[in-house]
Amino acid sequence: MALRFFNTLTQQLEEFAPLGPPVVRMYTCGPTVYHYVHIGNFRSFTFQDILRRWLRCRGYQLQHIMNITDVEDKIIRNAMAKNQSIGEYTAQYEKAFLEDSALLRLERPERFVRATEHIAEMIAAIEALAANGHTYQSEGSTYFRIASFPTYGRLSRLHIEGMQAGARVDVDEYEKDDARDFVLWKGRREGEPYWDSPFGEGRPGWHIECSAMANKYLGETLDIHTGGIDLTFPHHENEIAQAECVNHKQFVRYWLHAEHLIVEGQKMSKSLGNFYTLRDVLDRGYSPEAIRYRLAAVPYRNKLNFTFADLEAAETAIERLRNFDLRLRTGKFSEGKCPEVSARIQKARLDFEGHMDEDLNTAAALGVIFEYVRETNAAMDSGQFCGGNVEEAHGLLGLFDALFDVLKPTAKEGGLSDAEVEALVAERQQARSARDFKRSDEIRDQLAAQGVILEDTRDGMRWKRK
Repeated sequence: MALRFFNTLTQQLEEFAPLGPPVVRMYTCGPTVYHYVHIGNFRSFTFQDILRRWLRCRGYQLQHIMNITDVEDKIIRNAMAKNQSIGEYTAQYEKAFLEDSALLRLERPERFVRATEHIAEMIAAIEALAANGHTYQSEGSTYFRIASFPTYGRLSRLHIEGMQAGARVDVDEYEKDDARDFVLWKGRREGEPYWDSPFGEGRPGWHIECSAMANKYLGETLDIHTGGIDLTFPHHENEIAQAECVNHKQFVRYWLHAEHLIVEGQKMSKSLGNFYTLRDVLDRGYSPEAIRYRLAAVPYRNKLNFTFADLEAAETAIERLRNFDLRLRTGKFSEGKCPEVSARIQKARLDFEGHMDEDLNTAAALGVIFEYVRETNAAMDSGQFCGGNVEEAHGLLGLFDALFDVLKPTAKEGGLSDAEVEALVAERQQARSARDFKRSDEIRDQLAAQGVILEDTRDGMRWKRK
């Protein structure tokens, strides 16, 4: 089955074919580092992680760029309030983003790019736009004239015929359907950081940052551009206008957008008291794996209703998968290979791959995995699962975890390594054999304090982490 994605630009499911296979050139709108990143942002970043992992599973190589927006309105306002440079202010939140991403097991893109390190590229792009007649200056700032780009609005299905001539917007973010000429270079303002340019002292607007950096590292035409659905307009619409007016080529072939995350059925907002960063959720005792599982479980083009009850369910689902993995690794099975089990595993694998190929349908893919686990556990219980089936059964579980990455518990700081756990378990077994129950209980309690659970099964004693 061919790999297909829903392209926001065409509003259709399209077979994916990169320009220069096997390499996929992909750009991701990364965080604006003015605060800790909230779980709604991490919904988009988790989708992008699943996307890059599945592309690699399908044999592609990634040339993936993610930007770090470290200069824009909110950053400047907050840095000035704290009497810090923008570099000092943003460094703490960039560091926090990388730490949080690692906790959620998000793979790093091939390159992070900071806006402040690419001012020269942004100036060059604005100069090219000016030379092509797409800009004008007003009150010290330089603006993009959207009337000079007749196809403006095609990504977001925005009609601009009734736009007031000369209306322009100076802020980095503005409301949907508020189509206006947008700022490319903001003239210097008292107390704000600034750079020299042919258009005067000032700083770049937010939108020019991404198109300039994407073109620098990925060329004139990208295979994939991703982001949250809220970025479709104005940010991505403006990126298209800027890049295509500079290069006279299609900027992006496949636009993929993740839908909003809501909390307990409501829009996330500080006023409602339901605004959560990743750290807020972790502080409530939930594991990073459960949060990752929940963010990935709903297909990216569907709204995700984030509830703490669903996080509890995610913890339970992961525990079920870990128990199955443990049973595969430690169970005692008869020799040989059961053809019926092999056939079920192969079918489950094809079904899993088919759902992922169809626009990353993670919910359907998870459904396949849990049905497979149920059927295989039943086969084990009835003695119809053989030792020769273990490798292929683990292979499918491995494919699942190459994407969802939730089977291995997050190691606790200062916790025991697997080797140390094994040594203590062996010592406990010796103590039990010697009827030294005091020492046996001490080791059991020591392991429990480290989140290690001991289980007696018909195949013998085994251990697992919480």
